[in-house]
Amino acid sequence: MHAYGGRRTKAQQDAATVEIGYALVSAAFAAAVVFGAVAGPAFLFELPHLLSKTLLRLGMAVAPIVFVARVVGVLVRFRRTAQPSQPGRTNPDS
Repeated sequence: MHAYGGRRTKAQQDAATVEIGYALVSAAFAAAVVFGAVAGPAFLFELPHLLSKTLLRLGMAVAPIVFVARVVGVLVRFRRTAQPSQPGRTNPDS
């Protein structure tokens, strides 16, 4: 159901599906980049064991946070912009 009691149109459902897909793919990419930036030196260079282990754990801790933050940010922004204006009122963006 839509926020105003009506059913969503097929176009609105498709837009939501595309936005969810975009949120997941872009979040996975961002998390992979952050993980690579943080833990990458542990794979590329001969580092002391403790430092290497710390970088890997830090990368594994930060990447999911980035993933969730990106998904939430994209979907909140989509929901905020997808609200239809009320009939008879001017759109504040126009």
